[in-house]
Amino acid sequence: MSEQRPDIATPKRTQEIVRRHGITMKKSLGQNFLIDRNVLAKIVGAAELDANRGALEIGPGIGALTEQLARAAGKVMAIEIDQRLLPVLAETLADYGNVKVVHGDVLKLPLRELMEKELSGCEEVSVVANLPYYVTTPIIMKLLEEKLPLANIVVMIQKEVAERMAAAPGSKDYGSLSVAVQYYCVPELVTIVPHTVFIPQPQVDSAVIRLALRAQPPVEVEDEKFFFEVVQAAFAQRRKTLGNNMLARFFGKEGRDEMNRLLEELAIDPGRRGETLSIAEFAKLANALYLRQKG
Repeated sequence: MSEQRPDIATPKRTQEIVRRHGITMKKSLGQNFLIDRNVLAKIVGAAELDANRGALEIGPGIGALTEQLARAAGKVMAIEIDQRLLPVLAETLADYGNVKVVHGDVLKLPLRELMEKELSGCEEVSVVANLPYYVTTPIIMKLLEEKLPLANIVVMIQKEVAERMAAAPGSKDYGSLSVAVQYYCVPELVTIVPHTVFIPQPQVDSAVIRLALRAQPPVEVEDEKFFFEVVQAAFAQRRKTLGNNMLARFFGKEGRDEMNRLLEELAIDPGRRGETLSIAEFAKLANALYLRQKG
């Protein structure tokens, strides 16, 4: 492996690669290239990689993070949607034989099959990525809902979204995304990343969040899909009480007495708001509503 070339994640080398290949950043793809090696070190460190582990990267860009992953992990699979960047990655990652770049939209690709093919033999796999802001939530939820064999997910995302994922009940950031992420994972904010360490600079700061996948969810639910329907309904109109949101979604105008009885049995005050309920309370509520619907 050649040690001659400087790391990609420096202002000078990034600008040189961008200029030489005539790359114009696509706003529609949320392209912002990271130029700070210290931030990359924190991202890679949080993923706890070693030679026996694999890394799945989403949106490698010009390869700044990919290069660091290739040095830390046994195998790396990087999924890039922008065809213009494929020849750039072929050049910037030429020194690393343990990297496979896959062209495609991560939201449409069969990830489990690709992981079995490209990351075979790895003891554990981590998703490590600098995610485009505009598709952060769909990508995270796809990774979680497909129950992929992952040890953890370490991603750099918009600071506000990271705070929502890690938020506790009762806080202003707590919502349906918090419940969904914490059902599958234990979230931990690793570091805040200022917008100044990107080319071009986004308008908001980012954060690195580590999501450690749970072996089992923290609660038992009768039906997972229905559980998340109840959670979504509880936050449908944040200013409304839990009772009013449940009434609108599950009972109808005539069902207030029945709803109040059900909530009383669960020791949940209908005057509370959705953001005050713990995951355990949501599970209790969803299970009761599910059994009621099944009759």
